[in-house]
Amino acid sequence: MILPIILVIVFVIVLIFARRNAPTRDCRWREDRTGDKGSLRKYHCVACGAEAYRSEGPPDRCLKGLDTPRL
Repeated sequence: MILPIILVIVFVIVLIFARRNAPTRDCRWREDRTGDKGSLRKYHCVACGAEAYRSEGPPDRCLKGLDTPRL
């Protein structure tokens, strides 16, 4: 009787930890110092090709769909 309850609790804990980094799972951000702009560091994702400028480290989620508008 107690074993199924323990299994459900373990399953829920595993799901919580598996979804914790879901927004950045596919992105691998690399710092590109040649493209820095002042105090902003340039980051490039080698998985999706997105670029971002940040001052506090690499982005925490995928920015693939946030392209700059074309004029």
